Amino acid sequence: MKRALIALALIAAPALGQEASLANVQLRDPVKEAEAKALMETIRCVECQGQSVADSDAAIAGSMRSVIRERIQAGETPDQIRAWLIERYGDYITYDPPMSAVTWPLWLAPIVLLVAGVAIARSNFRKRGRR
Repeated sequence: MKRALIALALIAAPALGQEASLANVQLRDPVKEAEAKALMETIRCVECQGQSVADSDAAIAGSMRSVIRERIQAGETPDQIRAWLIERYGDYITYDPPMSAVTWPLWLAPIVLLVAGVAIARSNFRKRGRR
């Protein structure tokens, strides 16, 4: 029984380690590694949400780093990988979501807040000037 468990553990160990095999290991080609790292810095960790997969220590971020490196190594471009990740996880996965009906308020909010701030400041300066 004990030998069977040891044998099972030895068989399963490579499969378990394979998923995140490239999570913390750089690619041998420095150009491909630079592409992978640049992409990882623009992809949001689905668990941490405030960190990129490049910065996160979460297990899912490690898996995502591994997948990104594997796909880069296989010859996919960062844009293809980004499109696949967005298809799988949605626009939220990227720090730079595309303009769409769902995300337009995110793009418009800073402009609205800036205009409102300028209007409030202008109003306050006018009131002070009248005194």
